[in-house]
Amino acid sequence: MRRKGLTAAAVTVAGALLLAACSSDGSGGNASEDPDTSGGDSPNELTFMYRGSDADKAAYETAIAAFEEETGAEVTMIITDADQYATKLQAAIAGNKVPDVFYVEPGRIQGYVYANVIADLTEYVDQAVVDNLWDFGVDAYRFDKESGARGQDGDPFYALPKDVGPFGFGYNKALFDKYDLEYPSADEPLTFDEFLELAKALTQDSDGDGELDTWGTGLNVTWNSQAFIWGNGADWISEDQKTVTVDDPAFAEALQWFADLGLVEGVTPSAEQAQTLDTYQRWMAGEIGFFPVAPWDIATYSALAEEDPETFDYDVIPYPVAEEGDDWSTWIGSLGIAVSENSANKELAAQLATYLSTDLEAQKTLAAGMIQIPTLKDYALGEWIETDAAAAGWPENTKVFLEIAEEKGRPLPGTWTYTPEWYDNFWIGIENVVDNGSQTAADYLAAKQPEMQSLLDQSWVSADQAKAAG
Repeated sequence: MRRKGLTAAAVTVAGALLLAACSSDGSGGNASEDPDTSGGDSPNELTFMYRGSDADKAAYETAIAAFEEETGAEVTMIITDADQYATKLQAAIAGNKVPDVFYVEPGRIQGYVYANVIADLTEYVDQAVVDNLWDFGVDAYRFDKESGARGQDGDPFYALPKDVGPFGFGYNKALFDKYDLEYPSADEPLTFDEFLELAKALTQDSDGDGELDTWGTGLNVTWNSQAFIWGNGADWISEDQKTVTVDDPAFAEALQWFADLGLVEGVTPSAEQAQTLDTYQRWMAGEIGFFPVAPWDIATYSALAEEDPETFDYDVIPYPVAEEGDDWSTWIGSLGIAVSENSANKELAAQLATYLSTDLEAQKTLAAGMIQIPTLKDYALGEWIETDAAAAGWPENTKVFLEIAEEKGRPLPGTWTYTPEWYDNFWIGIENVVDNGSQTAADYLAAKQPEMQSLLDQSWVSADQAKAAG
């Protein structure tokens, strides 16, 4: 997913926040305008529908070519960009043309299980292999359709992780060098105050024409505020997933601080400036000091850094926290690889899903393509972080991604609930807090809590209805 500008309304799409480990712009194209997504008919034929960029396409073509050579399978690959994928997959399901193997979001698991769209993959994967995957990468797809429980050890899993997507935080080393600023620690998080001090130092009129041309940061509230909310000890939802908790004073304090980065401190481009050139583009142009960095960005960012390191060179650091000694976290997402329940070649399809998720050589190919961190913990924490990541062009402090995958990552608040509408509702009107300041965070949250609670309650009702129908 590409994070644009500061205006939340432009990026708030129902359900979009469950597309956790998403690719960048996704310029890879289909072989035809409307390819047939139906599963293969012959015993060795499979269809694989996925989404991504040219980097994803290149890496997957290499990996699947090896699978075909090893198994004799013939895999038809259908790629779409991130924006179109969900719509095209829903059309394929509605038209009874479900691919044999396809990407699935964690938030869709319950509905797809109850509708008999995806297969239980538990019997196809050895438990020792499962134990070597990142916990969230398996738990995101575990579901007990009798109890409705999600993410519990021992429950069946209905997809394997294509990846886990640690949403990291980056800084432009070239801009720090330009203003003779010390790099942030690779290990210890900045406090909010320290972060703001550096952001102010990076916000300058460097050419003396009376207009700012560099800024401390350019964070989009929809994708980037979670780590700061959590870093102040607040959250959207209670641990039992039943109560919306945005009316917590600590939540209001963190959200107001986030809004004031632009409204009061002026360390971000204004909403108007972001419309002229969004902050994603400004970051890559060397105009912004701090910006999110995730694995799906690495191929693009590393190419830029190699091309013009005096303008753009980057590394990854922990997210800031409210006070020294506080624990930091950020969100972690995933895309799963599912198998159609009605595939004519279900066993071979499960073999492909397993191969793409758990085969060591496949993981080496995908990580070398700089589209994801490895799903295999032993490889990621061993050979990959020790030698292979640097050789492929990953940033020096790539270990932060592994810290997120292992312990610092938290699923987005709508991940475990039956529907995400309650969470999506949070962003409707957020521009009044962060863009124009017409509403304080406290007032906004007081009004939002009952709206969101009503939607969350309905989500639980819908879950019970789906379970009964299934």
